Amino acid sequence: MAQSAVGPVGEPFAEVERIAVLRGGGLGDLMFAMPAIQALANTYPEAAITLLGTPVHAALLDGRPGPVDEVVVLPYSEGVRPRPAGVPEDDPGQVAGFRERMRLRAFDLAVQVHGGGRYSNAFLLGLGARHTVGTGTEDAAELQRSVPYHYYQHEVLRALEVVGLAGAVTAGLGARLEVGEADRKEAAGVLCGLAGALDARAPKLVIHPGASDPRRMWPAASFAAVAQRAAAAGYEVFLIGEAAEAKLGQEIRSRITGDVAGAVHVLAGKLGLGGLLGLLEAADVMLGNDSGPRHLAQAVGTPTVGIFWAGNMIMAAPFERSRHRVHLGWVTRCPECGIEVTQVGWSAPDCGHVFPLTAEVTVAAVLADVMDLRARNPRPRGR
Repeated sequence: MAQSAVGPVGEPFAEVERIAVLRGGGLGDLMFAMPAIQALANTYPEAAITLLGTPVHAALLDGRPGPVDEVVVLPYSEGVRPRPAGVPEDDPGQVAGFRERMRLRAFDLAVQVHGGGRYSNAFLLGLGARHTVGTGTEDAAELQRSVPYHYYQHEVLRALEVVGLAGAVTAGLGARLEVGEADRKEAAGVLCGLAGALDARAPKLVIHPGASDPRRMWPAASFAAVAQRAAAAGYEVFLIGEAAEAKLGQEIRSRITGDVAGAVHVLAGKLGLGGLLGLLEAADVMLGNDSGPRHLAQAVGTPTVGIFWAGNMIMAAPFERSRHRVHLGWVTRCPECGIEVTQVGWSAPDCGHVFPLTAEVTVAAVLADVMDLRARNPRPRGR
């Protein structure tokens, strides 16, 4: 298989047996890093790779085949794993204790693919690895080899450029996740528990209407309109998300009218990560905002329709269009105060106003792509 690199390729480091990769954040953040982690595994096949990540990363990857040998959950630390609102302060020595435990592992290579490095580079250097690579802003601690950090770069390509500094090249640009029988059984069990009969041979549309940033959320009324029309066209429609997003799912479900209402199901909070993967694999098409579940659907091979703000598309959208489509919101200023919203990063002003960035994306255009993707990517019935 042909291999290539995004940027300059450095000389591989000698005698690398233990690699640490720093990548906090959510599911989408992890999917951005997976091609780079795979490239590291290919370049250093004898090395064990430890992902320094978050609880959701551990839940997803534990026992799942792939390039990550283990996930070690990061402590709360500013700019690396921010403390959620309402979570009490921990022992102030927690970060120091974590660093000491990691130093005892004697990592040969530590890789930073977590932001611009203002906080994450100093955190990485505290692990005591023999070699370090990563990104760096002007105010970041200096690593052994680094790529200048500029915000508007696709996150997958950024991570691949970073590992190229360690001699790693890639055979692919997409994250891949293996779906196991336990995942499929969990999804099937949840579907069997739904009230009413499901048509096993009907096409399946999975919708994730949430996002970590409310400004990235397409309006609930628009999602409901797509669900209504898809159900009328014979689809079984499933609204997914975390338990906290169940209310949003119910709001969308309440907008469905007529005889097709029974074909729209709210599964938010009812699926674990394995069951979510099983459902996404079984779907004909997945529709979502720029959020983790859309990235998971892409990683298991399901066609997706994604709704992105134009700035986020640069950093996070899928590369191909045969199986993945994008619709863009082009808002550049806050509609309330007029502040420029394309100025991003740690130094950008934040007006605090919450407003939709993608509201002008039309239902007709999104629905057309849902139908077209299903026609172009037929899937076995009765899965």
